[in-house]
Amino acid sequence: MIRFLILSGYFELMMYLQVSGRLDQYINVHYRYLVFLTMGLSLLLALVQLRIWAAGEKHEGHVHHDGHDHVMSKPYQRGIVYLLLILPLVVGMLFPTISLDTTIVEAKGFSFPISKESVGDPEMNTQYLKPDTSIYYNKNDYNDQMSKLMKKYETDQKLEITNDNYLEVMELIYNYPNSFVGKNISFNGFVYEANKNNQKYDFLFRFGIIHCVADSGVFGLMTKLPENLAVKNNQWLHVEGTITLDFFEPFHRQIPSVAVAKAQPVSAPKNQYVYRAF
Repeated sequence: MIRFLILSGYFELMMYLQVSGRLDQYINVHYRYLVFLTMGLSLLLALVQLRIWAAGEKHEGHVHHDGHDHVMSKPYQRGIVYLLLILPLVVGMLFPTISLDTTIVEAKGFSFPISKESVGDPEMNTQYLKPDTSIYYNKNDYNDQMSKLMKKYETDQKLEITNDNYLEVMELIYNYPNSFVGKNISFNGFVYEANKNNQKYDFLFRFGIIHCVADSGVFGLMTKLPENLAVKNNQWLHVEGTITLDFFEPFHRQIPSVAVAKAQPVSAPKNQYVYRAF
């Protein structure tokens, strides 16, 4: 019965995350089909365990081999295993999720193009400014993919960045900045004001997920806002302007930026994350 309850709990957790919309804060929405697969398998295995329990079979925690019981033969061993299986259910059901904002950037700072800061897994990277998918490909495959993406945008004189193409366009701008200089651009994001070496720099950011929350990051462009425009951190704006290259002193290099010609406040979207399409 315990196994049935745990497996049905995983089914209910996946269902809850899907219905509540919280799933979007954990994984790339383009992988939602995996969640439905997980739900189906969890339900199927739960029903199997229910049938076994109902039939009165008493094989919980035992693995038979050559007539001997070897694994989880003691109650405390089964207890540890069940505790580990239940823990994700407790965290998923009881711990709230929060939308990321500039406090995350202020706490961690940001670097370019990628920070090696550990996020629990030493093989994972927290990304800032530039979404970098090169870590998932070999060099030739990555270059081929970027070349194909460039063909979608290289002839456009105005880039309209949406939720769907946000991460791929940002990656292209940082990879081929000279190809985009002089082009018009429009996009939405939240304001982050960085004060470095007694200078103020304004950025417009979105939080994005490449595959899952472990490789999420804050992505966007430095902006040169009109002098008469007063903004504050976490304020959402829609900006239109021209892509330029400007020297960013803290990085000792030029980075893409936007000379903003028009900026207007907008409401924060219901889902503040953007996702990489593959």
